[in-house]
Amino acid sequence: MAKAQTAQHDKDTENKGYRFFGAIGSFSVRFKWLIVIVWIAGTFLAVHYLPSLSNVTQSNNTSFLPASAPSQKAINLSKRLGKNSSAPTVAVIAATTNGAQLTASNEQYVASLQTNLSKVSGVQGIRSGGISPDSQAQEFDVIVSTSANTDPTRIVNSIRAEMSKTPVPSNMEVHLAGQLADEVDNSKKAGAQNSQIQLGAVIFIIILLLLIFRAPLAPIITLLPPLFVVTLAGPVIAETAKHGLKVSSLAQLLLTVLVIGAGTDYGLFLIFRVREEIQRGKAPKEAIVKGLSRVGESITFSAATVIVALLSLLLATFQLYSNLGIPLAIGIALMLLAGLTLLPALLAIFGRAVFWPSKRTRDASPSGFWGRVSASVVQRPVPVLIVGILIFGTLAAFVTQYKSAGFGGTVAAPAGSDAAKGDALISKYFPHSSEVPTGIIFVLPQSVWQNPAPLATIQSELHDSSEFKNVIGPLDPNGVQLTPKDITAMYAHYGAPVGVTSSTEPPGVFATHPELARSPLLLRRYVAYQILANLISKDGHTVEFAVGLTAGSPGSTEALNATPSIRARVQQIADSVHASDNGVIGESTALYDISNISSNDLKRVVPVAIIVIGILLAILLRSIVAPIYLILSVALSYLASLGLSVIIFMKFGHNGGLTFILPFLMFIFLLALGEDYNILVMTRIREEAHSLKLRKAVSKALTTTGTTVTSAGLVLAGTFAVFAFIGGHGNSEVQDIGFGLALGILLDTFLVRTLLVPSIVVLLGRWNWWPTKHGELADASKE
Repeated sequence: MAKAQTAQHDKDTENKGYRFFGAIGSFSVRFKWLIVIVWIAGTFLAVHYLPSLSNVTQSNNTSFLPASAPSQKAINLSKRLGKNSSAPTVAVIAATTNGAQLTASNEQYVASLQTNLSKVSGVQGIRSGGISPDSQAQEFDVIVSTSANTDPTRIVNSIRAEMSKTPVPSNMEVHLAGQLADEVDNSKKAGAQNSQIQLGAVIFIIILLLLIFRAPLAPIITLLPPLFVVTLAGPVIAETAKHGLKVSSLAQLLLTVLVIGAGTDYGLFLIFRVREEIQRGKAPKEAIVKGLSRVGESITFSAATVIVALLSLLLATFQLYSNLGIPLAIGIALMLLAGLTLLPALLAIFGRAVFWPSKRTRDASPSGFWGRVSASVVQRPVPVLIVGILIFGTLAAFVTQYKSAGFGGTVAAPAGSDAAKGDALISKYFPHSSEVPTGIIFVLPQSVWQNPAPLATIQSELHDSSEFKNVIGPLDPNGVQLTPKDITAMYAHYGAPVGVTSSTEPPGVFATHPELARSPLLLRRYVAYQILANLISKDGHTVEFAVGLTAGSPGSTEALNATPSIRARVQQIADSVHASDNGVIGESTALYDISNISSNDLKRVVPVAIIVIGILLAILLRSIVAPIYLILSVALSYLASLGLSVIIFMKFGHNGGLTFILPFLMFIFLLALGEDYNILVMTRIREEAHSLKLRKAVSKALTTTGTTVTSAGLVLAGTFAVFAFIGGHGNSEVQDIGFGLALGILLDTFLVRTLLVPSIVVLLGRWNWWPTKHGELADASKE
């Protein structure tokens, strides 16, 4: 009697969920046209009145570092030199196209251009960078307002618009260069890539769903809600970015992949169940209500696990992660809303036509593929579980050989873009400003204006260090050699340097220092001295040296791995001159800090995500036992997927390492998205177990959900593969992420969810649902 009462209570609790989502289904069916109109109008208004996501993304990963990172502390030291990030600049370079030297008319054009650009709204000033040693190019910086740090598109576009108004001499070319121009052109590329990824994913999904449904309308109905959400979510997230949220270009790309992939999964959950109910003889509208009442809970909890996993990223100290969570969570939340309202409304409008001309009118056959698989799992759960654990354990063993690689701190401008051409000219005519990007900062106890001797000591030790090459410092700022005595004498005569400006270079300088007009050598030394304003602080205590790295390009894995020895050597030099502080500024050191912070964030975020998702699973399944092995299965799948990535990309692909972000993203996405399939399978087992013995319930659940899970897994894996093919063109790190996640999802779909988890369910019997005494399942062990 007590057992019957308990079973009835369980059914009543479950029926409340069925009634709730059934009510949503009834509402969506009844007001189908209103729901569709609201979604169309809302999306239209958002696109036309909210900003574009591509205009607010940031492609510089180092801008997401926390203030406690050593490389960020070094940047703070450099602010003493007047290099304050609050005063951003856009570089402009003009060069002759015929290899000739600049003529007087060419220099007049540049001067006119500087005057015109100084009048652009948001421009705070012009700073000359000088003429190249071969006199074939001239560079200057446009100092812009601080708003360019978060939204560079407007000011860069304004500068380009003004430049187009000034006719360029026939023998010249002029381009923008530098980080801000690179970011804007990368944003344009990201926007184009985003459209390409969206189109590629749509084509792939349509072809796959056509093969699955054998009905032309079903793939379109499945994809419409995700496409609405992708279109709507971009402007909504961009609006939050205007209020302080940082959005990376990676977040923009992942948003498309995640929403289309997860949204299609949720659509398949419902459409397959609606088709199943129609095959049982129900009318389409009744089938929609019944289908949503049964899978609405699965869809909701699936989305909730993804949102929780993404919001757990807020605990990360690396802002690329913490700011990745909110944009993607917004996308999934909107997708959940569309999955529960827009998709049922569309199904109600089109009815049976969704599945035309398919004539399938019966349930999944036990003799079919998934019927045979389920029979094997039910009859031989122990061998299935042992073989699965051995396969996954072998792959997981390769995780020990994982090595971290960079992810490009400052992303280069797209090939062929205006910024790429400008960067190439800077590299050609001003090689020191492009080939030696790593800065070494020292804070000295005495001002070098009065005691410049430490400059010679530092420069000598940097030259003699095996870690560095191409050392440039205050004693040779532009190729002109200065001695410590020269610096002291010039400081006494000219005062502190103010930089190369119109008043400190010909012809303006001759008005205040006519003696320079009579001596070209003295003029060159004077200009070199003025450049010291960029290398020595006004008080003379902070100095910077620019160096190249013998380990390789600053963005390479080799340079990243050399960071500890670089910092150790800089500390030794600092001790030799009694410097009170020191730091290293560069892409390699920033990437090293990012890699370390990423590993620490993984340890901080993962336990929280596991606990919260475990709680959600416990609430859904009304069990403490099931969430434990479901999450453990995800952990095993994660390790196996990462190990497989090591085998493919490092062993066979001969990569020096995998991008540092891959383990983090792989865990978050496999944990969240992998549980989607767990939820669908487990809730169906629980549903069938009300009327069947456990083994039969598992068999029927696998038979009916097998196609749904594999279809959804193929859709999601294929979407990430499209992301890797298109977004990773020329970018091995993005390829690592896309293909790594695709492989992980395939392993999860075809082995974990359909073989390992069901075999565990069969072996545990009634203990799956402990402490709930789940009706018939309480007697399952008696079979």
